[in-house]
Amino acid sequence: MFERHEGGERAALVDVTVGGPRTRAEHEHQEFIDLVESTDALPVAALRASRDAPDPKYFVGAGKAAEIGERAAETAAELVIFNQTLSPSQVRNLERLCRCRVIDRTELILDIFARRARSHEGKLQVELAQLGYLSTRLVRGWTHLERQKGGIGLRGPGETQLETDRGLLGERIKRIRARLEKVRSQREQGRRARKRAEVPTVAIVGYTNAGKSTLFNRLTDSGVYCEDQLFATLDPTLRHLDLPHGGRIVLADTVGFIRKLPHELVAAFHATLLETCEADLLLHVVDVNSEERDEHIRHVDGVLADLGASDIPQILVYNKVDLQAAGEAAVAREQDGSVERLWVSARSGAGMEALVEALDGFFAPSLRRGWLCLPPREGRLRARLYELGAVREERVADNGALELYIEMPVRRYEEVVARYAAREVAFRDLNAPGHPGDDLSATPRRQRAASS
Repeated sequence: MFERHEGGERAALVDVTVGGPRTRAEHEHQEFIDLVESTDALPVAALRASRDAPDPKYFVGAGKAAEIGERAAETAAELVIFNQTLSPSQVRNLERLCRCRVIDRTELILDIFARRARSHEGKLQVELAQLGYLSTRLVRGWTHLERQKGGIGLRGPGETQLETDRGLLGERIKRIRARLEKVRSQREQGRRARKRAEVPTVAIVGYTNAGKSTLFNRLTDSGVYCEDQLFATLDPTLRHLDLPHGGRIVLADTVGFIRKLPHELVAAFHATLLETCEADLLLHVVDVNSEERDEHIRHVDGVLADLGASDIPQILVYNKVDLQAAGEAAVAREQDGSVERLWVSARSGAGMEALVEALDGFFAPSLRRGWLCLPPREGRLRARLYELGAVREERVADNGALELYIEMPVRRYEEVVARYAAREVAFRDLNAPGHPGDDLSATPRRQRAASS
């Protein structure tokens, strides 16, 4: 619906610090520069200011607003970009003064999302966010129009063009929401299918440009687009990952978070963010080289709390250790031995084995792992276990009984045994604490499950 410029527009950048420490302002300014570079705009001027509170008319003071207009004219800027959220009246006043387009941080991020969206769902979500943003800003260019008149016998006050456009936007928003509801229903079907199969989901979350997609590609051998730029990933991607001890999980690559993320985007991408809200585990990826990594962690945790995902277990993954002089892969554990955080390099692959082992260890308690002893008459149970892909190895004991090494979800195991076993079967659980180990290794007759 929206046509975007081809890139290369001459832009004057304006960054206003409203309270807050100067050090944080420097980091936010660099993030603003990175956002602008993601749009291929050509910065021709940069102005900075600080205020205790925004000015109602221009956001900045009248003197600074006049200076912005002068610099825009001197540099032939076609666009003025603010790193703050402006009200519709502030945008209108600044455009009159600067005689060129003025956009704020929200509109800038919406433009980046429009560039990154590739799937049908992603494009719909971006358009919904754009329409929601635009519906509050239909104040430009319509004040000169008279009220529409009806034909003969239909004369009356009519509607203003502004009211007509708001009605058209409302209808378009309804249609997009209806189409997104179908997409949400399809995603919900996929989640229900994974729950029935008891396949856990692990969502990769983190601040934008922390290396989430690179990590996703490294773990799953996928070709998801990843670049050293903000919001390189917009559309979520799901892939299966087989763990060393036979468990299977679904790994979800998600959109990155950023400070002052527009509310329009959070609302529009609700269906996508459900993958995060309903995950069994979160891999919180952090750029270990960022001076603001602790602030980024707090910001991501705040967004997760807003989404209702703060209670989901997390493993912190400090990425990009290869960019540090003395950086190397490492693991930090809790007192109970569970992994709390890891230091890895998704680009070089350092620490990936430890990360996969951490995932394996996290989900191992939910798996039934061990040897199941079946008498020959339990053929139906054996066939069902093979059908479910739970058998890793099979061997025949001296007394003719079948011994199957299985790995499968505990609940599924209990359901299958209760349905197919004629009587109680013997099982040696390798997850049980203090288990003496496998004392059946001397059984002479053995065959791999894959060959049976």
